[in-house]
Amino acid sequence: MSRVFITGSTDGLGLAAARTLIAEGHEVVLHARSSTRAEDVRDLKEKYLAVVVGDLASSVETRSIADQVNRIGKINAIIHNAGIYSERTRGETPEGHARILTVNTLAPYMLTALIDRPERLVYLSSGMHESGSRDLGDIDWKRRAWNTSQAYSDSKLYVAALAAAVARHWPAVLSNAVDPGWVPTKMGGAGAPDNLQMGSETQTWLSTSQDDAAKVSGGYWYHRRQRQPAPEVTSAAFQDMLIDKLAALTGVRLF
Repeated sequence: MSRVFITGSTDGLGLAAARTLIAEGHEVVLHARSSTRAEDVRDLKEKYLAVVVGDLASSVETRSIADQVNRIGKINAIIHNAGIYSERTRGETPEGHARILTVNTLAPYMLTALIDRPERLVYLSSGMHESGSRDLGDIDWKRRAWNTSQAYSDSKLYVAALAAAVARHWPAVLSNAVDPGWVPTKMGGAGAPDNLQMGSETQTWLSTSQDDAAKVSGGYWYHRRQRQPAPEVTSAAFQDMLIDKLAALTGVRLF
């Protein structure tokens, strides 16, 4: 039995992963953006271990999420599932950062640094990461004209590179990135062609399975098969530049 924390787990892929892990007998810690959203999983109240509450668009609340998780005790695996896609404008978090960057990249970076180190980490990326920009000069969208699709692609490139950097720096931790496919969630839309259940299976498998195939690190996965990611993901130089940027933006040092 493993204890797994899943961000963004009141609906969509996160909730699907939670239901699978609970059914398999694992202890699951859910995450909700607000107490109101926590009510959305009240049907699981007797089944999950705990639910932590906090908005990943806020640095203060992200730190609170890490504190709440650490108080629960040892976590064996974390699935960094939460993400946003379509923002009409750059938006601005309480700290002044772009919302997509904050939720999709800065928050998992901070939680990786602040939560007591687990044995396994899984980060949700996207096939759109291949269109992400390798230019890290304006990752916070302060100079570029806003483009929500490009911002999303960039954020998913960054989080895949983060997963690879963790695998490189923390050899005792199994760290992987997953492309869940285009699935019918609130983000993906009802017409998305991929299967929701299949979209969550790779995360749950990587986070808990004792199969030798799942006990690897530094991979980029789609439906339990490794794929070759964009070259930047596996570039140590790109990873190091990115980590330095994220440290500067958050005030949190990971390595």
